[in-house]
Amino acid sequence: MRFVSKQKPRPKANRRWRFESLGNVRPEQVKRIARELVRLYADKFTTNFNDNKKAIQSLTNISSTRLRNRVAGYVTRLLTTQATQTPQSEETE
Repeated sequence: MRFVSKQKPRPKANRRWRFESLGNVRPEQVKRIARELVRLYADKFTTNFNDNKKAIQSLTNISSTRLRNRVAGYVTRLLTTQATQTPQSEETE
């Protein structure tokens, strides 16, 4: 005898939008590489993602395009937050 469920089958969750409400989670490797590059070559990076991508390509030997883009994105994010957090003391004086 076979058991037949009377419940309707649940639709599968759309995995793409499943974690939409979570923040940006980056692996520690990406953060470590980005922080070290900013510390060593701060003058080579800007708040422009494409410029940072080219700079990372010339400064490192990262063969993975995905990893290079993630590092470039995190570098851009670091520099953008640093620019917004710097005090505007020159304007007030």
